[in-house]
Amino acid sequence: MVLSKRKSELAVKKRNLIAYTNPESIISEQYRTIRTNLYFINGERKSNTLLITSPGKWEGKSTTASNIAVSMAQQKEKVLLIDGSLRNPSVHHIFKTANNTGLTDILTGKVSFEETVLSSEIGSLDILTSGTIPFNPAELLASEMMKQLLQKVSSLYDIILIDSPPVLEVTDTKILANLSNGVVLVVRKDKTKMESAIESRKVLEYARSKIVGVILNEKN
Repeated sequence: MVLSKRKSELAVKKRNLIAYTNPESIISEQYRTIRTNLYFINGERKSNTLLITSPGKWEGKSTTASNIAVSMAQQKEKVLLIDGSLRNPSVHHIFKTANNTGLTDILTGKVSFEETVLSSEIGSLDILTSGTIPFNPAELLASEMMKQLLQKVSSLYDIILIDSPPVLEVTDTKILANLSNGVVLVVRKDKTKMESAIESRKVLEYARSKIVGVILNEKN
């Protein structure tokens, strides 16, 4: 299938995308290390769907998910980054692109995936923004349409990364975790409490999800 993708107006100087703007930096090398570790964890499996989440707000999960996506795309992987944070999305801010339509509009049948997906023009990295903020995000994410969408994109991409809401704040993350092949938990050295990290693990295990890694994010 050939996709006719919209182009994102990527701001190349966006500081949060350091894996793109400064690929020779120490931080970019750390993202490449994370990328390599995820490859080893997942083995030879393709079209893997990984959820990126954190216990609470301001722990860097969206920035981490975006930079991992960039790093994977630089390795010639076909990558799709989905903003699954339907209540407070941020991926479109990081990539400096519009969010007029996105995931929610696909799930409500207003548009197709092909009409909505964005080309970041960074390798083979595509972006699916969150779209219109809905009144029923949990119901949309738990819908058959969401399952069908993930099945569809799994045949089009090598890696699918989903940026989700904080796991301890809303039920949306548990739904997405159950639909994913694995979960990466982002914690921040100066922010995350140990109790929150332990509770996040329990919640994710209750959702029958597989935690494949924990990333310690330090404030720069």
